[in-house]
Amino acid sequence: MSESHLRGSELFIGAMTGTSIDGLDLCLCDLTPPAPRLVAHHQEALDASLVQILRQLARGDISGPHSDLSRDAIDHLGIADRLLAETIATGVAHLLAAANVPARNVRAIGSHGQTIRHRPAWGTSSFTLQLGDPSRIAELTGITVAADFRRRDMAAGGQGAPLAPPAHAALFPPAPTGRIVINLGGIANASILLPQAEPTGFDTGPANTLMDAWSTFHQSEPFDRGGRWAASGQVSEPLLAALLDDPFFTAPAPKSTGPEYFHLDWLRNRGRRWLATLPAEDVQATLLELTAASIDDALAPWLGECPTMPVTLCGGGAYNDRLVARLQERLGTRVESSAALGLAPECVEGVVFAWLARQLLIGRPGNAPAVTGAAGPRLLGGIYPA
Repeated sequence: MSESHLRGSELFIGAMTGTSIDGLDLCLCDLTPPAPRLVAHHQEALDASLVQILRQLARGDISGPHSDLSRDAIDHLGIADRLLAETIATGVAHLLAAANVPARNVRAIGSHGQTIRHRPAWGTSSFTLQLGDPSRIAELTGITVAADFRRRDMAAGGQGAPLAPPAHAALFPPAPTGRIVINLGGIANASILLPQAEPTGFDTGPANTLMDAWSTFHQSEPFDRGGRWAASGQVSEPLLAALLDDPFFTAPAPKSTGPEYFHLDWLRNRGRRWLATLPAEDVQATLLELTAASIDDALAPWLGECPTMPVTLCGGGAYNDRLVARLQERLGTRVESSAALGLAPECVEGVVFAWLARQLLIGRPGNAPAVTGAAGPRLLGGIYPA
């Protein structure tokens, strides 16, 4: 499909839930070159039963207290696939109503889908799986859908993630010294955007996933608002060292990961010696420091070369005041929210997948082989016509 087919309609919607599974962010974007613009944003709540199924599928455990034992894992997968698609369609309707934009004016929806398993390091058995039936989204919204972005990159030998760096290069204005963009979702990923160079990047490790899980377990709160609970504790240096000793942190790029790797059992296995005696708030403080320290270590080669390179934060972790403060102290450069560049932190990843939808429709690659390790540039995703 040629770029001329898009003339007169450069509106795209990006739909993203993320590894935290804490809500569905939908972004209506005007992607008319050269300056993408956010038109409207809407967050659609996820039904608690859907969240439970998605989290159980991600853990490989459907035996929770509220599970329907007459259904097996494939039944649960199929139900979640349908329910998430219906939620996305409902969210799109709410977004367009609020923006007073008819569906016919939207060129496509870029739907990331909910990752329930990402196994990039399994060699010839590597795979990635996202839910959220794109055919159903197209049927319910009357809008063409682009989806399933990660698997083509993996088929070409790549990690399938992160996919954001080339989009970040298109979305954010260049800086004279370059820019580093850190997405603080469940997992943290870095985009390294240097002048006159192809974007690169990689996952650095956990951002919020361990902190959220620990907060849920001990506080019955889905996240530590503003990092206040972490700020009430003391970092355990021995526990931090044990966690940072995981080989993922020193593995070379390309690399990606997910909550199927960094989860509470990982924490318990690596920190068993200390968890029995440490106050829960000290563990939370240490998990926050793990996020900051792993990002600091990962960025050292670039900030060592250019200590004044700005770092832009997006994702839910950009609202964790304690985490932002620790990153500022550790990195020693200017750390700012993506809001300073005109795009709220919760909107960035949604806009990324709107951008990826446009790339697919105009026949341009969406991946960066230097980031994922794929054999070359590839068109990412499939098109599901309205």
